[in-house]
Amino acid sequence: MRVLGVDPGLTRCGIGVVEGGSGRQVRLVAVGVVRTPAAEPTAQRLLYLQTELDSWLDRFLPDAVAVEQVFADVNVASVMGTAQASAVPMLAAARRGLPVTLHTPTSVKAAVTGSGRAGKAQVTAMVTRILRMETAPRPADAADALALAICHLWQGAAVGRLEEAARLEQARLKAVAR
Repeated sequence: MRVLGVDPGLTRCGIGVVEGGSGRQVRLVAVGVVRTPAAEPTAQRLLYLQTELDSWLDRFLPDAVAVEQVFADVNVASVMGTAQASAVPMLAAARRGLPVTLHTPTSVKAAVTGSGRAGKAQVTAMVTRILRMETAPRPADAADALALAICHLWQGAAVGRLEEAARLEQARLKAVAR
């Protein structure tokens, strides 16, 4: 399975693609950051972000998209920009019929480091180790995007196994009822 992770931001939007499967090592496919100039109008910045995300989706053909869920902050302007930016990958994925999952920062940190309270340095260090990278991804937005993709890959595999078990149990119950 190939997952595109997006750490949304209007100034810097982290994007990372990983792939892996049951019993397979998670592998880095690509990582980057889309930057938009703060002096540009918001609509133009969102359009640029959309164009870049469309390019990544076309180039890397992910099976799913994982986006960091926006959380409330005291800086309303920052939250608004992040919320606007987070809509872009959701729409881009929906246009392609790809599943989109929002992950909270706490769940991503817990999945990658074992602690939902891990700091950015810990997340970056674990992403570097998990993906066997020679150097840490920079800036932190890039590492966060990879962490989102890893989290989704690992959680998605567990959810998939649970859904398959539920499907098999339903089939068994129907067979017994006949």
